[in-house]
Amino acid sequence: MRREFKLPDVGEGLTEAEIVRWHVKEGDPVKVNQIVVEIETAKSIVELPIPWDGVVTGLMAGEGETVDVGVPIIAVDTAEEGGAPSGGAAPAAVSRAEGSDGAAGRGAALADDMVPSPPAEGAVEPGVHGSPAPREERQAVLVGYGVKTGATKRRARKPGHAGRPGAQAAAPQPIPATPVANPARVEVDTPPGAAVTPARVAVLAKPPVRKLAKDLGVDLATLTGTGPQGSITRDDVHAAAQAPQAAGQRVVAEAGLQAAAGQWREERVPVKGVRKMTAQAMVASAFTAPHVTEFLQVDVTETMEAVRRLRTLPDFAEVKVSPLLLVAKAVLVAARRHPMVNSSWDEAAQEIVVKHYVNLGIAAATPRGLVVPNIKGAHELPLPELARRIGQLAETARAGRTQPAEMAGGTFTITNVGVFGVDAGTPIINPGEAAILAFGQVRDMPWVVDGELAVRKVTTLSLSFDHRIVDGELGSLFLRDVADMLADPLRMLAWS
Repeated sequence: MRREFKLPDVGEGLTEAEIVRWHVKEGDPVKVNQIVVEIETAKSIVELPIPWDGVVTGLMAGEGETVDVGVPIIAVDTAEEGGAPSGGAAPAAVSRAEGSDGAAGRGAALADDMVPSPPAEGAVEPGVHGSPAPREERQAVLVGYGVKTGATKRRARKPGHAGRPGAQAAAPQPIPATPVANPARVEVDTPPGAAVTPARVAVLAKPPVRKLAKDLGVDLATLTGTGPQGSITRDDVHAAAQAPQAAGQRVVAEAGLQAAAGQWREERVPVKGVRKMTAQAMVASAFTAPHVTEFLQVDVTETMEAVRRLRTLPDFAEVKVSPLLLVAKAVLVAARRHPMVNSSWDEAAQEIVVKHYVNLGIAAATPRGLVVPNIKGAHELPLPELARRIGQLAETARAGRTQPAEMAGGTFTITNVGVFGVDAGTPIINPGEAAILAFGQVRDMPWVVDGELAVRKVTTLSLSFDHRIVDGELGSLFLRDVADMLADPLRMLAWS
């Protein structure tokens, strides 16, 4: 029996994902829950398992291709006649790394073609460990998302999916009596002297395709679709957008060749996935929250000495201790002293939401773009555990395995620009937060100590804040407190 596995929504309302890498090819045997493909959503990379035993009969999307949620991506011939797959366990979209609470948000069914048989007496429902399995029908769900019990209600299939199992042909569309050069416009006979208004014919295109066309300035009504039932696809939109520029680009390209044959002087990098989401978030933040940035140079010689001593303690033997750890601790203490800095602006309710907990975000640069995972409940963690969580966060981000749940719900962010040899900057506030702190490089500088010139370890702190929430006085007090704790780490104990 041929089954088609459809791309699930592995995040919170995501509409599409890019196929990054296939782990199988046509003709390969597969087992239930075997990882078959890696996809990149707008937030992370996720590994997807197959829900059946069988043999791969076709890969329906190529690597690098962007696919809409709900579109089949792989076909498998199974040995069973429509029952539950062997093993009985529901398939699961497996994150490369679990979030701090093991959850990744709300899940969606992986395959609406599969309706398992009622479980045997005494069976255990997958995902609800130790609880008896209900006898109602269920749908397979993503790991970490829980299981929704009760009668399964299936949506009626949409017309126009010709060639798929159980698909129905779309209703025939009216055809003009005479040939029309442009199918998007129809001219009708009118009395002499009357105005002729072209009628617009409905265009078949999915919402993501319509948005793409709007972004690229393409009129869908001028296109002839190559998709099912004449629907317009992404390729149709991209082709239309590139066509007017093709001639000019060829001229520029020929003039832009370097001395080495075949080597171009320009490169175009598609903006998609994590990079696209980051760009949208930064634009939204920059043009929504009025940013103010303050700078403060700090003598952190004592902090560097404290870092050296912490590395020798048994409690920190298995974790990495860096100056960022004490910066994070100072921010957590200062946020408790000045709660308004750890808040958000609710535009709809016209309220400021003050949060008496800190989900501490650490900005991380990855090959796929900037991500800001956060440590949930960082204010409650002892210093060794905070160090361990920062290390795990950085390792997961560098591997491209940060999951959507790990980036949601942040309340304050630190960006460590010092690792790039940069002294300071004007960081942009992470959307939904009120402030962000940039930690610059630590370097030797001349400094006046007790009236004498000395060489000290100095860094620059940069605090950007939303001026709707944080005024200049509050921002300055917060920044001064962080600086004082880094100049004298014992203050962290006194103020904790």
